[in-house]
Amino acid sequence: MAGKVFFSVSMSLDGFIAPEGRMGDPRWMAQWMELQQWIFPQRFFQENLKLGEGGEEGRDNDILQETFERTGASVMGKRMFDDGEQAWPEEAPFHTPVFVVTHEQRDAWERPGGTTFHFVNDGIESALNRAREAAGNRDVRIAGGGTTIMEYVNAGLTDEFTIALSPVVFGSGTRLFEGVDADSVALEPVRAEPTNRVIHLTYAVRAR
Repeated sequence: MAGKVFFSVSMSLDGFIAPEGRMGDPRWMAQWMELQQWIFPQRFFQENLKLGEGGEEGRDNDILQETFERTGASVMGKRMFDDGEQAWPEEAPFHTPVFVVTHEQRDAWERPGGTTFHFVNDGIESALNRAREAAGNRDVRIAGGGTTIMEYVNAGLTDEFTIALSPVVFGSGTRLFEGVDADSVALEPVRAEPTNRVIHLTYAVRAR
């Protein structure tokens, strides 16, 4: 049985999943770190990036680990890949096949630790089909960025998503639901889990 297609993001209280600007800008990085502050102390994050042993355990840590373990393959946009190519460690943190939606032709890029980036230049559905095949009966995660996530949502190709609602405000940046087709997308609440750092909100995506 095929798994679900989902996305999981951190979001500011005013609806942004990334600050204004680009990775590498000091202000962008400071805001991004603030948005993701709930992740960095977690034991699973520390161990997955080989930053050492120890770290917090609890529901935030469990959610990080559950998200990682359910994911059999990921899909991302070219802009996210371009930024991450410069920032990820040599052993990229996905440890699964990753399918990059692009207009370019490029050979697969294999990294240590089980991550291989495949470049797909014939559309989002093709990338998803290849990711489904690679994932088997595990789930496919739409990793980002925001434009790519909305393309999949508007095409009716996502089953659910989780937002970690973080206690920060940006004022501007990349809005998660920018350009959403509100006439065709309906949401069904699944659960809300508050922790000491964020609120984890999970929704099923339905056709309206």
